Amino acid sequence: MLLIYQNPDAWDALSEDDRNAVMNDATAIFEELTASGEVVGGEPLAPAGATKTVRVRDGVATVTDGPFIESKEQFVGYCTVDVKSEERAVEIAKRWPDARYWALEVRPILDIGE
Repeated sequence: MLLIYQNPDAWDALSEDDRNAVMNDATAIFEELTASGEVVGGEPLAPAGATKTVRVRDGVATVTDGPFIESKEQFVGYCTVDVKSEERAVEIAKRWPDARYWALEVRPILDIGE
């Protein structure tokens, strides 16, 4: 799975042309992976301001607005791929435009069996 991160302040500071270039490049890679049959799925996420964090302590649930962790980079979307190797997933992540500005994590999905 490719986990996509951005810094919302840095995103807002990009020019409209640069933001469009990121989106267009990501769309092109996603379409390429779809055509090759390597895409399993993927979605962008709503802005962090729409996040609800749920914690249950001693049986009492607390729901707060915003993401759980305080960090400049926030998880903004994911792309699940079915590739032959970790190297291929890393190759894709290196091409993903968000990696030029922020970060992508390449994380295997565990097969917990049935």
